[in-house]
Amino acid sequence: MYNSLLYTIADGVCTITLNRPDVYNAFNEELSVEFIDALKKSAKDDAVRVVVITGAGKAFCSGQDLQDVKKSDGKRSLGDSVLRRYNPMILGVRESPKPVVCRLNGVAAGAGASLAMACDIIVASEAASLVQAFANIGLVLDSGSSFFLPGLIGYNKAFELCTLGSKVTAKEAFDLGIINKLVAPEELDAAVKAYTDRYATAAPKSMAIIKKMLNKGLTANLREMLQYEAYSQEIAGSTEDYKEGVTAFVEKRKAVFRGK
Repeated sequence: MYNSLLYTIADGVCTITLNRPDVYNAFNEELSVEFIDALKKSAKDDAVRVVVITGAGKAFCSGQDLQDVKKSDGKRSLGDSVLRRYNPMILGVRESPKPVVCRLNGVAAGAGASLAMACDIIVASEAASLVQAFANIGLVLDSGSSFFLPGLIGYNKAFELCTLGSKVTAKEAFDLGIINKLVAPEELDAAVKAYTDRYATAAPKSMAIIKKMLNKGLTANLREMLQYEAYSQEIAGSTEDYKEGVTAFVEKRKAVFRGK
């Protein structure tokens, strides 16, 4: 189905694996197009309850393939590349109605770090690291880093990491609040599964609405969010899953949510 990524679905979990390990899963044109398509496909598939994004081999994603850039001989529009390729990737993750878990198995640099932060949950191996590498080659932030980082760690620390382009270890990222869960490399799959097991059986519409609410809350004021909460609760309360949740609670059993 795809040449540069792997796409699998099992037990409600869709796993998208960036599959260019020889270049640390760097994005070229083909991988970008395929990744955007995979995100759209997973978002529309009712069989998918949760999405996992990871990388093949030692790295998660090293960002843009600079060899690919070099081949363009300076004739490439970076602004066009960001608008056409990277922005749709980040929005595809953030606007997906499904919870998206980042399985951070190795280095995430540049747009790869942005991609990790765009996910709803980051589960990281202790061998992983993040690098805001843009300034190291004379570029500026893209793919959402200028939005995600200040919100996660504050302006001053974000400024430091982005302008110095220093490597942040997984432990440092965890301490800063960027990473949700930090485990030994051999425990990574089990830690990811602990999250996907929960999301695979959660109420899909509830998950989608909560995700949308939290994203809206990043830029809205309190009055707007109070109004939006009332609107959203009305929608959630009209679902069959809500009725099932209440019935299961009263009957002291585990709810079986069907996304209706």
